[in-house]
Amino acid sequence: MKVAVIGGGAAGLMAAYSAAVNGNEVTVYDKNEKCGKKIYITGKGRCNFTNAVPPAEFLQHVVNNGKFLTGAIYGFTPQDSIDFFESGKMPVKVERGNRAFPVSDKASDVTKCLENYCKSAGVRICLNEEVLDYTILNSTVSDIITSVGTYSVDKIIVCTGGMSYPSTGSTGDGYKFALKAGHTIVNPVPALCGLNISGDFYKNLQGLTLKNVRLSAEYSGKVIFDEMGEMLFTHFGISGPIVLSLSSVINRLDLGKLKIYLDLKPALDSQTLDKRLLRDFSQFSNKSIHNCLKNLLPVSMIEIVLNKAGISVDKKVNLITRAERAALLTTLKKFDMIVSSLRSFNEAIITSGGVNVKEINPKTMESKLVKGLYFCGEVLDVDAFTGGFNLQIAFSTGFAAGNSIRD
Repeated sequence: MKVAVIGGGAAGLMAAYSAAVNGNEVTVYDKNEKCGKKIYITGKGRCNFTNAVPPAEFLQHVVNNGKFLTGAIYGFTPQDSIDFFESGKMPVKVERGNRAFPVSDKASDVTKCLENYCKSAGVRICLNEEVLDYTILNSTVSDIITSVGTYSVDKIIVCTGGMSYPSTGSTGDGYKFALKAGHTIVNPVPALCGLNISGDFYKNLQGLTLKNVRLSAEYSGKVIFDEMGEMLFTHFGISGPIVLSLSSVINRLDLGKLKIYLDLKPALDSQTLDKRLLRDFSQFSNKSIHNCLKNLLPVSMIEIVLNKAGISVDKKVNLITRAERAALLTTLKKFDMIVSSLRSFNEAIITSGGVNVKEINPKTMESKLVKGLYFCGEVLDVDAFTGGFNLQIAFSTGFAAGNSIRD
């Protein structure tokens, strides 16, 4: 069978190879000058390509439609990915948080390995050739139309990515192809991105990284996120690992109903922290409260915390009232911030939303509406937290599609 794969990224190259080894005639079409443009920038250029955990644990890190992914993840597991790349002569190392990387720390090695597999299986790769449209005849795909010409095909696998990092070619083309077939698109929104924060206090904290802090979120009064880790203040608000995770939990919600809080001292419960404050107050009783807090907080945060607690920075410690100490304690344990919006697709690591998975066969990734049409990777309404999970989703869904096509 003639198989056309649209998009030469992680999902596309895996789908192409998996289909080719089954005896199919496979061609990859990519509008870019090279394959894997988004792979090159993942993991800060190191490419955290999977997370070395068992499938059941893996699925706990999927934010949307984990149930749909179950068969694909068990069908091509994180360990299968590691074995696949190592067999392709790309040594692998596993670091903190079970994150798997090439030993070389070069994302380009991941793409090269995938390309070598494809070439060994006879896959034809056409670069700088954009797929513009395709035809459907009797509810079955028949031709694709590219910037170069029209080709007769039996199967089409759409692996065009989402909307994030559009400079890599992810400009929503796959949604257009899905809509043509009658599919519904779950509204795409940025995921794994920074958050714009209301006010301007964060501007004085730009560049400050906080480690071992706890970030939580309440939606309509219910706690929907609570995670400890690292975050940083930026020129627009907040970012960093726990903020990226939070963005994927809140990106489909009404932000007007959302409240987020930062616990600056999560290792100390309120009672213990209050005792610490009393001890410091006793030691620095004749000094200003600003000086007193230098052992407790980064210097750049002290004035902001005191302002939020309603305490003058110059006030002497021995004049601090019990009510002011209580307000300070509350601010340290529940520093509130208002999220005004998410950062744009230009900065989002991945896209949340996409082709409605209810209309896709979870075993084969084939459309339930049009025969011979498949969707893999980020174009689908599936997404996960950081740590190699999203690339693994691309590999697993690509494998499921390609492996199901047998000549």
